[in-house]
Amino acid sequence: MYWAARSGLKQAIDAYLPLAENAISGISFRPSDVLTARNGMTVEIHNTDAEGRLVLGDALDVAVTNKEKPRYVIDVATLTGAIKVALGSQLAGLFSNDPKLAAGIATAGQAVGDLTWTMPLFQRYRSATSSNFADMVNAIDGFGGAVTAALFLEKFVKDVPWAHLDIYAWKDSAEGAWLEGGGSGQSIACLSVWLQNLK
Repeated sequence: MYWAARSGLKQAIDAYLPLAENAISGISFRPSDVLTARNGMTVEIHNTDAEGRLVLGDALDVAVTNKEKPRYVIDVATLTGAIKVALGSQLAGLFSNDPKLAAGIATAGQAVGDLTWTMPLFQRYRSATSSNFADMVNAIDGFGGAVTAALFLEKFVKDVPWAHLDIYAWKDSAEGAWLEGGGSGQSIACLSVWLQNLK
């Protein structure tokens, strides 16, 4: 958002910053708790370490319902460790319900070396997110965690063109396009170019 404000970008952008702290306390949720999301869906907690997708789901619901229907909704999150296992640290996982939107983001990333890899919203995995006690679970056991996390988020965006960038955003040492180790700012350059190219 800092870049968008400083660059004089003509696009109108609404930004939401959902934050979660993963801390132990007397009011922390526990495995098997059932929470109600902002959109009214109920979520059974399978993994207390998958708290980020809970607040991100609520933020996505705010984005698609707060004002007039948005043209696009894009979220960027260090959501899963599974994406690093799948893609390593140099590629962001790109999930989208809109192939044209995904292609535009991927092309922008290629132009500046801030690369993405388009991942599937594989519908056969949707049943893995079902619950006997709620509308869905917040996480699954086993493989495909990045895909099922994206499928979880997809339930909050309705019919709005949406993209989810699951990023690692940390470099153990300088490598490739990243000149320093540490926090990388992964996807910022990619989305900056995408916004500049947006008509």
